Amino acid sequence: MTTMTDSSVREFKMPDVGEGLTEAEILKWYVQPGDTVTDGQVVCEVETAKAAVELPIPYDGVVRELHFPEGTTVDVGTSIIAVAVGDGAAAAAEPVQEAVADTPASAEAEEPKPEGRQPVLVGYGVSTSSTRRRPRKGAQAPAAAQEASAAIQAEMNGHGPAAPAAPAAPAAPVTGDRPLAKPPVRKLAKDLGVDLATGDPPPPHAKHPREDVPAAAAEPATPEPQAAPAAVAPAPTPTATPASYDTTRETRVPVKGVRKATAAAMVGSAFTAPHVTEFVTVDVTRTMKLVEELKQDKEYAGLRVNPLLLIAKALLVAIKRNPDINASWDEAAQEIVVKHYVNLGIAAATPRGLIVPNIKDAHAKTLPQLAGSLGELVSTAREGKTSPAAMQGGTVTITNVGVFGVDTGTPILNPGESAILAVGAIKLQPWVHKGKVKPRQVTTLALSFDHRLVDGELGSKVLADVAAVLEQPKRLISWA
Repeated sequence: MTTMTDSSVREFKMPDVGEGLTEAEILKWYVQPGDTVTDGQVVCEVETAKAAVELPIPYDGVVRELHFPEGTTVDVGTSIIAVAVGDGAAAAAEPVQEAVADTPASAEAEEPKPEGRQPVLVGYGVSTSSTRRRPRKGAQAPAAAQEASAAIQAEMNGHGPAAPAAPAAPAAPVTGDRPLAKPPVRKLAKDLGVDLATGDPPPPHAKHPREDVPAAAAEPATPEPQAAPAAVAPAPTPTATPASYDTTRETRVPVKGVRKATAAAMVGSAFTAPHVTEFVTVDVTRTMKLVEELKQDKEYAGLRVNPLLLIAKALLVAIKRNPDINASWDEAAQEIVVKHYVNLGIAAATPRGLIVPNIKDAHAKTLPQLAGSLGELVSTAREGKTSPAAMQGGTVTITNVGVFGVDTGTPILNPGESAILAVGAIKLQPWVHKGKVKPRQVTTLALSFDHRLVDGELGSKVLADVAAVLEQPKRLISWA
């Protein structure tokens, strides 16, 4: 996917390397500005929600600019690299190399920082004033003084001029600094806590009558007008990583790529498909003997022969005998889709997380062919080179938790599938064989299935058939 920006520069866009993907993370650049590239040369490795993929450039030229550093997640369709092609390639080579030599390799140059306090969160700057004062409480100021005080306070808080304050209520007529009242009235007012200077004003030049004092004491006090409180800035939204994060005690790993997609898929599967899990413990001593015999067979020379190979074949035989297990639930059409092919998924743990590539048309493969496909699948997954196509279209999955020494588990369905088989560790255990207790190779199998389309009878038959083949491998001949 390319775009022409001028006659000599091409922009290479992030392609959709897997069906339905919307973004990818740039893991590693294999080229730098000034490097010469040729058509088909791999310029970077990206990680999608499915796998790590190498991207080749589709033309010859000289790298002019890398638009994103390693570790950046880029949307599909966004230009990631500019390449000078044709007549502009030679002219672009030297200037770009000189620019690279003059530019620090680490990151962008730091801009000079102004003196004083700096914002600590994006979108939340520091206050323009060093302090914020609270309006004083106390005696009421004249109306003009109140308006001036409110205006000054508002400007100090950075909110612009304040609205004019409401005119103060006229005070009671006073002579000098005291309202008119007889000494006994003053004493009564003092005892009752009544301020003769407040309340409804008496007629002009009138004196406070004694009978008005108890009534004033019974009335609720009129609240003193206060200047409007300064607006409080909203609390900043917590960041993804706390500023007080202690790297010596905790490690935070961004959830992205394969792990992010796996988490979303597992949550969706667990809360969409009603899971049922059944278990069976089986004697696999004969299967283990057959594995050792196949390793010595010339037909299997150089192939991956292990218990998982025969377990996979046993599951394929069980699906052939019970084809309805190999299906999916179409919620939109309200239909059960029975598959007449088996794309056998094998769960693989990789440094980037759990992936489930599948062997296409595994039902049609012979045992040696299945061994070759299984070996290739595992090797590719370990190298982190599994393609998105290899992880699409699975119909049923095997997860081998036994390699970690675990007896069994309750696996969650791979989205879009109806069954998944978990294989536990194969251990030497006491077992009743031909009427006697003997040490035998024993393992526990667990089959989880979607109960919307697989009932208990069907699930039980499939699990029982797998166990029967592993207990008597010769059934591979009669049942296959």
